[in-house]
Amino acid sequence: MLLFTFVLLVWCPCGAGGNQRELARQKHAKKQNEIGKGKRNEDGLSAAARKQRDAEIMQQKQKKANEGGKASPKSK
Repeated sequence: MLLFTFVLLVWCPCGAGGNQRELARQKHAKKQNEIGKGKRNEDGLSAAARKQRDAEIMQQKQKKANEGGKASPKSK
């Protein structure tokens, strides 16, 4: 009987061992949620204003890339 109890406690996934894995999952989820909170609206812009700002930045990058490509052609 003692051997059976030992095997049950050691090998039973629902027996001994507690809920350490579940607590770790909850802790990680909370941490990820806190990390994600600050990233969304740091600049305080609305969605339309953010989209306009990003479009202007991309246009500037494309213009710079096009000017750089014309000034120094690739040589092989």
